[in-house]
Amino acid sequence: MGRRAYSDDLRGLVVAEVAAGASRRSAGRRFKVSASSAVRWVDYHAEIGSLNPLRKRKPRSPLEEHASWLLELITQEADLTLAEIVQRLLAHRGVRTTDSSVDRFFKRHKMSFKKKEPARGRTGSARRGRGAAKLEGRPGAP
Repeated sequence: MGRRAYSDDLRGLVVAEVAAGASRRSAGRRFKVSASSAVRWVDYHAEIGSLNPLRKRKPRSPLEEHASWLLELITQEADLTLAEIVQRLLAHRGVRTTDSSVDRFFKRHKMSFKKKEPARGRTGSARRGRGAAKLEGRPGAP
């Protein structure tokens, strides 16, 4: 995902240090940022006259423009599988996508699909339980 942008204050300190006569690399070392960052900030300030970081890019997922439809679909039919959601997207919205893209979309929107309590009881192993019952004490047992 990347790192957060450095603060405007730090950018200003580096640019001011260079304006006062220091080299870009030494200003970067002094304020513990990379030399390439110091060079970029000073160049950017010379070009634009501002220290504000560039705007963040738009999300690349084509599913974001269908977010409200997808979230509504899940609230109406919570038991859909990822493959079924992919099929619905293609049929109803004309969007061709994959299971993993849909999964990432729901993770970005803080949606998880945990099994409900009745289903948790069914997901155990296929074993008999704690062990086979003893024959002692049963009627007809020796």
